[in-house]
Amino acid sequence: MTTSPDALSAESIGTRLDRLRWSGTHLSILMALGAGWLFDSLEVNLVGSVINPLSEHFQATVEQSSRIFWVWLLGVLFGALAGGVLADRFGRRRLFLVTLLWYSGFTVLTAASPNLEVLYVLRFLTALGVGAEYGIINAAIMEFMPARVRGRSAAAVMNFWSIGAIASGFIAFLLLNTFALASAVSWRYGFALGGILALLVLFFRRRLPESPRWLAAQGRVEEAEAILRRMERRAGVDPDASVPGDAPEAPATTHRSALAELVRRYPGRLLLGCVLDLSEAFGYYGLSALLSIVVLKQVHYTDAEIPFFFILGNVGALIGGIGMTLAFDRLGRRWSVGTFYALAATGIGVLAAATSTGDKGLVLAATMLANAVATGAWTAAYPTFTELFPTHLRAAGIGTSVAVGRIGAAYGALYLPTLAVQIGATASYVLIAAFWSVGAIAMIVWSVSGGVDGARQPLSALSAGARGPAGLSPSAGPLTK
Repeated sequence: MTTSPDALSAESIGTRLDRLRWSGTHLSILMALGAGWLFDSLEVNLVGSVINPLSEHFQATVEQSSRIFWVWLLGVLFGALAGGVLADRFGRRRLFLVTLLWYSGFTVLTAASPNLEVLYVLRFLTALGVGAEYGIINAAIMEFMPARVRGRSAAAVMNFWSIGAIASGFIAFLLLNTFALASAVSWRYGFALGGILALLVLFFRRRLPESPRWLAAQGRVEEAEAILRRMERRAGVDPDASVPGDAPEAPATTHRSALAELVRRYPGRLLLGCVLDLSEAFGYYGLSALLSIVVLKQVHYTDAEIPFFFILGNVGALIGGIGMTLAFDRLGRRWSVGTFYALAATGIGVLAAATSTGDKGLVLAATMLANAVATGAWTAAYPTFTELFPTHLRAAGIGTSVAVGRIGAAYGALYLPTLAVQIGATASYVLIAAFWSVGAIAMIVWSVSGGVDGARQPLSALSAGARGPAGLSPSAGPLTK
C-alpha cells in the first residue's frame, strides 16, 4: 500500500535518519556499498594491468589499445545516464541487483573474446552496468548516513575503489608471474575471475534495504516507516520519539523531466558536478591509459612488473584517500576539494619530471604521490556534489555529472597515449594537469559565488534552495559548517 507524499507525518524520514547513532546497520550498508565499489574498481583496473599481453595477443596498435579504454568509458557514460534515472524511478535496491548481474556476466563473456571487435562490444556492454553503479552507490550512501558522518562515510566507500585496484594488480601479478600463463590466455583468466568474484557482492547486497528517503519521495511512506523503525530499534532509538518534520519531495518520473528540473532549479549544482567529474575523470583515466600503454614501456617495465607497479601505485591512492576521509568533515567541502584538486595538478607535474629522467624507481614514487592526491580529490568530489541534489533527483544528477565526465575521460584515454607517442609524454602530462586545475578553479568559483558547503548539513536543508548560480534562492544565502 502506498500513501500520498502529503500524508508524510511530522516525524520526518530525513530527520529521523540523521538522529540515529552509528549502528551495525550503518556498518552493513557501508560494507555492502563498498564491496560493490571494490569489484567495480577491480573490473576497471584489471585492464591496465593486462593491457600489454592482451594487445600483444591481438597485435593491437597504440590507437587500438587506447580504444579499449575509450569504448569502456563511452559505456560508463550511457550507463550512468540510464542508471541514474532508473534508480530514481525504480529504487536503489532493485538496480543494485540488476547492475551487478549485468556487468558480472559480460565481464566473464569478455574472457572469450575471439578478436578486438568483439572485445570492444563486450567492454562497452560491461561498462553500461558499471556506469549505472555510480549514481546508485553514491545516492544510497548519502541517503542512509546521518548528517554528522555523511561525508566521512561516503568518502570511506569511495576508498574501496583503491582496494579493488590493488586486488586487480595482485590477480594480474599471479596470472602473469606465479602461474606463468601465456599472453594468449593470461588476460582471459583475469576477466573470467573478475566477473565470477563480483558475484560475491550478492552476499552483501541481498540484505540491503531500500532507501527510506527514496520511498518517502515516492509516497511509499509505510514501507519507509517500516525500514526506518528497524534501523531505529537497532540503533537504540525510540521509534515513537517525536522529531521536527521536513517537507516531502515530489518524484520525477522520466529522464527528460529530471534533467529539466535539475537545469531549472539547480543549474549551479549540476554544473559543479559536471565540471568536477570531467576534471577528475580526464585526469584519472587519461593517466591510467598513458602509463599503461606508453610510459611504462618507455621506462622499461616488463609485462610481469606492471601489475606490481599498479599495486604500489594504488597503495599510494589508498593512503591519500584515507587521509582525505579523516579530514573531510572537519575541513569542509570547499577546502577539501579545492586543495586536493590543486595538489593533483601539482602531482602530475612531479610525475612528468620523474618520467623525463627515465628512472623506473622515480616514476613509481611519483605515481604513488600523484595517485595519493588525485584519489583524495575525487573521493572528496563525489560526496560534495552528490549531497547537493534532492532525493528524487539525486541519482539522475550523479548520472548526468558522471556522463559528462566520461566524455572527457574517453577522449583523454583515446588521444593522450597517441599524443605521447607523437610528440612526447610531457604534452600529455600538461593536459592532465590542466584538467585537474579546472576542477580547483571551479571550486574557487563555487565558494566565491556563495555555493553551499554541505558538511554536516541535513540533506533536506541542502535541497531546499531553488535557483541562482549556486542553486540557491536569492534570499537563502550560503549554508556553512
